[in-house]
Amino acid sequence: MFYKLLFIFLAIFSSLNAIEDIKNLRSFKADFSQVIDSSNGNEINYTGEVYIKDDGKILWKYKTPIIKNVYILKDYAIVDEPELEQAIITNLESEINIIELLNKSNKIDEKTYVSKIEDVDYLIGLENNKIHTIKYKDKLDNKVIITFNDSIENTNLSEEIFKFSAPDYYDIIRK
Repeated sequence: MFYKLLFIFLAIFSSLNAIEDIKNLRSFKADFSQVIDSSNGNEINYTGEVYIKDDGKILWKYKTPIIKNVYILKDYAIVDEPELEQAIITNLESEINIIELLNKSNKIDEKTYVSKIEDVDYLIGLENNKIHTIKYKDKLDNKVIITFNDSIENTNLSEEIFKFSAPDYYDIIRK
């Protein structure tokens, strides 16, 4: 589910490229905070940085409450967990039809768009014509809000950012 949500974000990012009111994004870099309010009332807060390129590469660098790096590289994901000295490598199934997503993105107002993927509505908020928030309720009734700050669009992101090299002492888990 975790990997699927990250892949969905890539699809949403791609869909915004097709909306006329927003610049044609080639890359996106931002600090983020992610709040997950579970259906049982527990709240989890994450912070970190995200790097995205329009060729399908994403890196989520979680800083709190734990250090974790999540690499999405087209059709697979790598979850680097330094504190556990392990990396989990997972193949992603391409379940999302991005063309369909593009066609279904709807402008609600000048600062809000909505996309629907697999019966989940993603509310995309803009601030100064940049992606600022993504809000949704997942299939487990968790409310998720991702807020982006200090975002930079269309900057040159080095390919090195998206390369993962596990230390020799890591356990590598393939799923």
